Amino acid sequence: MPIETVVASEPLLEKVDEIIAKHHYEESSLIGILQDVQKEFNYLPIKALKHVAHTLDVPISRVYNVATFYRAFTLKPRGKYTISVCLGTACHVRGGKRVVEELERRLGIKAPDTTSDLKYSLQPVNCLGACALGPVIVVNGEYHGQVTPKKVEGILKKYQ
Repeated sequence: MPIETVVASEPLLEKVDEIIAKHHYEESSLIGILQDVQKEFNYLPIKALKHVAHTLDVPISRVYNVATFYRAFTLKPRGKYTISVCLGTACHVRGGKRVVEELERRLGIKAPDTTSDLKYSLQPVNCLGACALGPVIVVNGEYHGQVTPKKVEGILKKYQ
């Protein structure tokens, strides 16, 4: 993907410039910059990645490698509500897979994906660190423990 000259004359790039400046234009802050860009836009727009590479004078391949290496980053827009479902051993044996299937059915998507209205993103994860509460789902940082397929509807209603 060749890098093109990018002029910060639009709101997206102006915001990216603010984020890069906050990190003092340091290449060593690349992960922090990408975290802040994703926090601002709820994903990493390709235009923003190119601008970061250009501004920091690093190859776009390096920025892209970091953006795709860490699972916390996404190049696709995420929903307003990100639903993480634990499928670690403890949650799996207690029915975590059935919880994912119920969420997929109710949201009309297959994990990992985002609803077309950008309201919900569903992502299975290996562990959420709350094994005693399994199966566990986390919606935008809010933990819900001992989730069953029957409890899914009530949990989703909280986020409508």
